[in-house]
Order: sequence, then C-alpha cells, then structure tokens
Amino acid sequence: MELRDYQWEVIGPALEGKNIIIWLSTGTGKTRAALYVAMRHLEMKPNAKVAMIVNKVHLVHQHYSKEFHPHLKNKFKIISISGDSEEKNFFAKFVEKSDIVICTAQILHNALKSDSEEKHVELTDFTLLIVDECHHTQKDAVYNKLMEVYTEKKLHGEIKLPQILGLTASPGTGGASTFENAVDHILKICANLDTCRIMSPQTSIKDLEAKAKQPKKQYDLVPERSEDPFGNKLKELMMAIHQYLGEFESITKFGTPMYEQIVVEMEKDGAENVNRRKRTCAVHLRKYNDALFLYDTVRMKDAYDFLDEFYILEQFGKDARDEVDVFLCRLFNDNRNRLLELCRNIKYENPKLKRLEEILNEHFQDSSNSHGIIFTRTRQMTHYLLQWINGNDSLQGLNIKAAALTGAGFSNQSKHMTQNEQTEVIQKFRQGFLNLLISTSVAEEGLDIPECNIVVRYGLMTNEISMMQARGRARAEDSCYSFLAKSGGRESQREMTNESLENLMKRAIKYVQDMPEREYLKKIKELQRESLIERLVKQAKIDSKKKFLSSDVRLDCRKCHAAVAYGNDLRVVEETHHVNINPNFKVYYEEYTGPVNFGKKMENWVPGGEIRCRFCKMDWGMIMIYRGVTLPIISIKHFVLQTPEGNKTCKQWKNVPFPLEPFNYITYNENGLSDAEDE
Repeated sequence: MELRDYQWEVIGPALEGKNIIIWLSTGTGKTRAALYVAMRHLEMKPNAKVAMIVNKVHLVHQHYSKEFHPHLKNKFKIISISGDSEEKNFFAKFVEKSDIVICTAQILHNALKSDSEEKHVELTDFTLLIVDECHHTQKDAVYNKLMEVYTEKKLHGEIKLPQILGLTASPGTGGASTFENAVDHILKICANLDTCRIMSPQTSIKDLEAKAKQPKKQYDLVPERSEDPFGNKLKELMMAIHQYLGEFESITKFGTPMYEQIVVEMEKDGAENVNRRKRTCAVHLRKYNDALFLYDTVRMKDAYDFLDEFYILEQFGKDARDEVDVFLCRLFNDNRNRLLELCRNIKYENPKLKRLEEILNEHFQDSSNSHGIIFTRTRQMTHYLLQWINGNDSLQGLNIKAAALTGAGFSNQSKHMTQNEQTEVIQKFRQGFLNLLISTSVAEEGLDIPECNIVVRYGLMTNEISMMQARGRARAEDSCYSFLAKSGGRESQREMTNESLENLMKRAIKYVQDMPEREYLKKIKELQRESLIERLVKQAKIDSKKKFLSSDVRLDCRKCHAAVAYGNDLRVVEETHHVNINPNFKVYYEEYTGPVNFGKKMENWVPGGEIRCRFCKMDWGMIMIYRGVTLPIISIKHFVLQTPEGNKTCKQWKNVPFPLEPFNYITYNENGLSDAEDE
C-alpha cells in the first residue's frame, strides 16, 4: 500500500493516536489515508477494533469493496453492514467477531440505543472511529447524535474512548458571512468530533497539486427569453386565483422561492382555520409556481405536462367536487389549449437548454471516452432533462448514453430510486455502459465514479460545499466545470458568493490550524460544554410542548377536515414509524397502490401500499405489515390537530403537542385489538 507525500503528512498525528480531521479535496485519497491509519492501529494497539461510519448506504459497499477488503482481507476480519443487509439484526455479534466494521452511522446509532443482546454495542467497544464526510457532524445529523454520546462520556470522565479520525473535502462555513462566524463554525465541528487538529498538507502542497488538478471553470450565462408568453400566461392564471380569493397584499414575484413560502403559509393558515377555499387555492398556486420553476429550468412542454397531469388527477381522482374545485379546474381547462399552443412554439423555448446542448456537443463530439454529470435541483428536473436528451436528435448522434441518478428516500410526490437501482446506475457509469448522469445532489459526495471531463451545475442555487463537491467530480485531464444559469439571476449571484465563501472557509481553517494549542483546546472544551447545555435546554423545550393529553387531541384530514383519529390511537414503532392502532381507522382510508418498493429488505416489517383519505383522496401515508400485524403509517403533515387551545399543523412528529407511546407488540396481540382499546 503506497501513500503519496501529502497523505503521509496528514496522517502523522493519527498514527500517534490523536483525534484529527483530514481535509483533502475530492479524489486525492482520503479513504486510502484512513485505511492505512486503520491498518497500523490494528497492528499496534492490543484488542483494537475499528468502525468506519458513512452517511449513505452505497458508501458502505464502496469502501468495503474498493479499499478495505482488497487491501486488508489477508490480515483482518472485515464486515460491511447497512440497512439492506441481514447482519444488522445481529450487529453486536458481528462486531465482536470482526476487526473492522464499515456501516452507516444510523446502524451504529440504533445499536447504541438498542436493548437487544444481539444488537447492542457500546461506543467503547471500538478503539478507532473513522467518520466519512465528517462536515455533517453538526446540528441534528446522525453523526452528531453519535458524537454527543462520545462527548457526554468524555465530560463525565470516561477515559476508554475511541480515537476519532474525520475525513472531509469541504467543511464549509455553516452559512456564515463573516470571518468570525466561519471560524466559530470550524471550531464547532472540531469540538463535535473532539479533534486536536485539522490536517491539510503544508510541506507537500506541490505533490497535492499534481494529484488534484482543478478543472477549468466557465460561467455559461444565457439571457432571459426576449418574449415570455407561456410564462406570462401561467402568471395570469395565478393572478386570477388571487382575484377569486380576494387576497392581493401577499403577492410577490411569481416563480420565486419567496412566493413559494407565501403560498405554503397560506395553505397552513387555510388548514388551521378550516378555510377550504384558501387552502385549496394555495395548493393550486403552489403547483403553478412549481410549473414556473420547471419552465425556467427545462422545456415549456415539461411545465405544461406537469400541470396537465395534476389537473387530470384533480378532475377524475375525486368522488365529489365543490365550487372551489370547479372554478380551479375550469380555469385551467379554459386555458389548456392556449398553453399547449404556446409551449409548441420553439421560438419561446428555454435558452438554457440550447446552451446545454452546445456544451454537450463540445465535450462529447470528439471523444468516445467522455464522461459527464449534469447536476440539477429536483428529481422531477432530472427526469425531464433525461427525456429531453433522449429525444434530442443532435445529442443522440454523439452516442450519449444517459441515465438519471436521484435519492433513495421514499416520496409520493416524485419517483424515487431504490438503493439497488442507484447501485446499478453507478456501476454502469463506471463500466462505460453509461457516459452521462443527470443527478440531484446525491452524486456530489463520496461516490467512486470515473473522472469526468465535463460537470455542469444546471440552474442550481446551493451552498459552497455543494459547489466544491460537484467541481471535484471534474478530475479528468483538461476537464471543465460549467455553471449554467440565467444571466443576472439569483443562481449566478449565489455561485459567485459561493466562491467567496470557499475562500472564507480556507481562511477560517488556516486560522484554526494556527491557533496556539492551549487556546485551541480551551475553546474546544468550552464549545463541548455549551453544546451539552444546549441539548438539555432543547430537550426541555420539546418536553414542555407536550402539554395536552393524547386523548384530548383530534386528527382531522388536512384537505377535507374529516375527523379521523385521536392522539391516543397512535403509537411509535421502533422509534421511527408512527402508526394508528385503532381498528376503526380503516373506515377512513383506502389503500390505492400495490406494495411500495424500497429496494431493500426491512428488518421486522414489509411495506404494503400507499393509503389516502377515503373522502377527498389526500395521501396520508402507507401500510406496514409489522411482524404479521397490518398497521397504517401516517404522516402528520397531512393532518390538522384539534387541540384544547385551537387548531395546529405540524411538519414533523417531534413537534406534536402531546406525548406518543411506543408500540407494544405483545400487548397489542394479547388484547386481540390494541392496547389503546384496553385503556
């Protein structure tokens, strides 16, 4: 196993047993450096045991098959465990038998909390903890929850704690806009990981630069459409809805995130005040706003198809319609032909697509070995861009073989990829069966993919970490990183801001690296104590909000306001899934799809179909079959809570104003119905 000079330099303190963060740019061998540290740790320390934790499932298999297993299989016992592997059910046993465990942070976190003998481990069972993409060790991320366990043990005098090795290409600034706040952000990550130093090459910079060549960056900025009849027509229909509502004071620029926030609040207000007209109009206005986002990013046809599909479902997916539904559907139907006519006129097409076509022509024209990634904002946009590429005769003549790559998280709003589908796409891209990915942010971090000669950030407005991660994908010789956006728009302004934030981050890291050791360690200890107090205060605040009895809170459908459940009907399965155990609840919902495909095997349950309100057809959640028992999982954002102090809506279960009991499988089955009924 050979290391480059800069890798030897950054691992020095780790070989001495010290906690450090390794800061190296994408593609420069952070994992290989960590692998060497793990090997030496196991060779030198008695009863050593290493855990490498990652934040995405595919990285478990990647680090195992690409690095750890090939290099260390003859010396040590190595196992990879993720949510889709059977080994997680016996996590403790496999940890006991292995020298190196590679797993998701969530698996390890679950094992720390588990009271099962087969699963439970202690953090002190490990002597080295490697944290991949460690800049995520902040706020409520699972990395930080794990390190909170570590910090509490440390502050209570525990001395048998694992050595920590963090890996990152981009710690970021944490949203800071001043040098002082950027320094504070870097120090907090160091405190959360309990590291004594951030290591980056100082004496071997030239060796690093030879390995990590930066791509040529170009701003591909296109002018706005000279004429915009399609967009103007959509805005005209949105104004008609506002006139119908009689609300004008909240109108801001249509097609912007600011307007999206306004209609989100409008929908919430309508739901809580049982104002169906306001709530329904807000839902439709958001769909029009989403269509404007699509219109600004992809084709007019895509924006039209998006709205057309929505209104087809609105008109034919309901058993009953009132005058609000009739007005909104008629408004679209009366203008459908005009919108269709406008979107077929190539004169008004999106100029960004024309520039994207030119970029792809330039980079795929002369090279059969070209590889590229187009990063865009949403899953829907990836699929629409893929359709456009596959239907573009000019691009098809270049032998472009494209596929979409999106997140694996389940959503009933847009198509998700299973983890198996993700793995298959990445594998085909590595092997050359695909040469262009259209991806959401899922491909920014960690993926072992071929060196790309073209990376396009397409109309994105994200932070400096995303910019740096995406840019790091363009590592081939003479590669190009293109930022494609509207000239003078908010996206291009944000990209320029990100460049300034990257420089700010580098200055902040340099400042932290140069701090006197005594001052640095004192600051780290202060931040760790502050963090512990903040967690206690935050938990007390959450507990104080649970001020109602669960039996005093009623759940009404957010759309039609039908009363369907009470808080004491609800239970929590495995601290994650919120289910209704009242058998009478099935009167209010219907299962309308086949079983949901997650692309992986769940531990104690299998998914059933999606469920929706029997009366208004609003999506509510899905069925889980838990150890043979059928239970409906519901999402709280689809309900209005009727409390003794008025109506309330919540985006997340942790914010509900009443306590939730864990599901008791034994009691449920002993009673034949539910432990709620027994009460």
